[in-house]
Amino acid sequence: MTNFLLLTACVSAIQGVSTVSSIISISNDRRSAGEVLDDKTITLRLFNWSRKDLTLNNAHLNFMVYNKTVLITGEVETPKIRIYASKQAQLQVPKISKIFNEIKLSPSNGLLSRAKDSTITIQVEFLFQNQEVFHPTHVQVMTEDQVVYLMGAVTKREADMAAKTAAKARGVYKVIKLFDYIKTRPKAEIKKLK
Repeated sequence: MTNFLLLTACVSAIQGVSTVSSIISISNDRRSAGEVLDDKTITLRLFNWSRKDLTLNNAHLNFMVYNKTVLITGEVETPKIRIYASKQAQLQVPKISKIFNEIKLSPSNGLLSRAKDSTITIQVEFLFQNQEVFHPTHVQVMTEDQVVYLMGAVTKREADMAAKTAAKARGVYKVIKLFDYIKTRPKAEIKKLK
């Protein structure tokens, strides 16, 4: 019973921190509040669909969405299901502008592998706090099988720094940049710095 209460308290604390961090990230995001909401809605719809679709029963899929671009990672058993997942994702949410299909053909990763990936993501996000080239909320991070995927709207300099910083995290095998590149930082951000 004590463990359950402790776990419940931890979940409540994490949810509170998550709400605060969501507010902070929206205020610093390079997308409008509407675009952020669209991306979160797309993510939720994809997760809900993937859990209900019987064809994906033995699949393990993860989604990251930035500016209506979707990254799908995870594992499936056959090439046919890999293609199916990508096509069905687009049918589920016609608003999707582009899909990066990084699904591997293999049995689903176990809980230990997923825990290692989560640890890598946390390390990368922490490392992003200790640099001054970009705001940490400008780069989204997801790790799958020790491969770190980065998304966001950034300059080339910011993208290079994000990749270099992410590669420093312990256990990272590879870093893949899936950025929307912008030529310069938005004027509003430059004014904030003055």
